[in-house]
Amino acid sequence: MTTITCQYSGGLRCGAEHGPSGSRIETDAPVDNQGQGSCFSPTDLIGTSLATCLLTVMGIVAERHGWTLEGATARVVKTMSPEGPRRIAGLEVWIALPAHLEERQQATLRRAAETCPVKASLQGAIPMTLHWHSG
Repeated sequence: MTTITCQYSGGLRCGAEHGPSGSRIETDAPVDNQGQGSCFSPTDLIGTSLATCLLTVMGIVAERHGWTLEGATARVVKTMSPEGPRRIAGLEVWIALPAHLEERQQATLRRAAETCPVKASLQGAIPMTLHWHSG
């Protein structure tokens, strides 16, 4: 169990502290929803969570096999619903694996990414599309 403590700072901004580490992040409402858009919005963090979870799960598998995953990237595009209620309408993620990985290794990493806890948690609630590239 992990505890994260959040506090409203005013001006549509919030701060959050990760209990175990003390690490802090801030959020701001996006410009299209009355905020300044000066940092991640709460819904941006959902897309960020998906992309970093995919990379982390692949990293676990890569380390287990002695493969180098450094340089892998994930770019996520979040689309909000055009009408109410305001919600995430879709997440698209472009994942680029290092070119040195063999096709067999890439296939293993793709399968592992499909088991990412964030993806599993969002499945059925938010449409998600993963695009895979190497090089």
